[in-house]
Amino acid sequence: MTGKQVIEIGRKRLMPTYAQFPLVLVKGEGVRVWDPEGRSYLDFVGGIAVNAVGHCHPRVVAAVKEQAGKLLHCSNLYWFPQPVKLAQELASLSGLDRAFFCNSGAEANEAAIKLVRKYAWNRGQENPEIIAFTNSFHGRTLGALAATGQEKFWKGFEPLPGGFHHLPFNGVEALKKAVDSRTAAILVEPVQGEGGIHVATPEFMETLAELREKHGLLLVFDEVQCGLGRTGKMFAFEHYGVRPDVLILAKALGGGLPIGAVLAREEVAAVFQPGSHGSTFGGNPVACEAAFAVLKVLQEQGLVEKAARIGNYFKKRLEELQQRFGLIKEVRGLGLMLGMELDRPGKELVTLCQQRGLLVNCTAEKVIRFLPPLVVTEREVDEAVAILEDALEEFASEQPGT
Repeated sequence: MTGKQVIEIGRKRLMPTYAQFPLVLVKGEGVRVWDPEGRSYLDFVGGIAVNAVGHCHPRVVAAVKEQAGKLLHCSNLYWFPQPVKLAQELASLSGLDRAFFCNSGAEANEAAIKLVRKYAWNRGQENPEIIAFTNSFHGRTLGALAATGQEKFWKGFEPLPGGFHHLPFNGVEALKKAVDSRTAAILVEPVQGEGGIHVATPEFMETLAELREKHGLLLVFDEVQCGLGRTGKMFAFEHYGVRPDVLILAKALGGGLPIGAVLAREEVAAVFQPGSHGSTFGGNPVACEAAFAVLKVLQEQGLVEKAARIGNYFKKRLEELQQRFGLIKEVRGLGLMLGMELDRPGKELVTLCQQRGLLVNCTAEKVIRFLPPLVVTEREVDEAVAILEDALEEFASEQPGT
């Protein structure tokens, strides 16, 4: 099919769940992707933090090809090596004890919610409550949606499951007042992605640890977007020295293949027994081999440390643009998870960048989000910033109040 045919048939046959740009992509390598006409684009969306080791990393591709020729699927009625090997590696990296594998971040959040509630039920807590936060995003299934602290995602899907209480992100005093005997867990993204790249403060994270110590509640960190090297640490919680009881991963884990994971310490994980939860495709051997290859690439190629270094460089370049363009209100983030907040909606700026060969996206209406693969170089950052600067020139000239 031509690019035009893909769009025409797709608009007719696919449910219109995505606000897609009229751009078809057919190939990717490293930090670049190509359309059917052969035009290349710098991909600073990165599959929304999925393509952490770059598009079609040779080691990931080789792992997928090899495993696909051996065993594509195996029922969880039986043991098979791939999820065991991956669980062992994740336990070693995270300091947590056990893993449950599924297929996405939303599914991983659902599993974590069930795990928390079963743990509370075993302890005799009645009507347990999970505290979550404004601007958070945990997925689009009903449980994950109820945990999400953005009302715009709820519309049309009520009634949502109960048992969630939303508080201001980084609001220390409100959090201290809200925790009571019903509180089973606190669910938080150390760096909020979909909400506009908001970073947890050290005081906020220290308060979480203090509340766990005082009340015996569980800390659940959703690192679906900010985990696995994205912020310049293997896990975002390492910036704060606060290890969660439950850790949620997905996106970058599979290098492009669908996989999610819930990691938990032994006491918490033990409440899941046969029949408590499950997933037909969870721990798929091909996805697990891809994930294992991703973890090895992150470590052996020094991509976590590189994310910290290149992220600092990229942030400084964006701050230089902020000095030049008054419409840029703030540049924030950690590592290669950066946001540039504008004083007006940014959708048109995304289009202007795309026309010039740079893919970015806009979240929370006014925040340009940058999630390039962790293999990105300073030269590619400079190329992206030059395109962004040119796009900002046109964007500022077309917008009122500049």
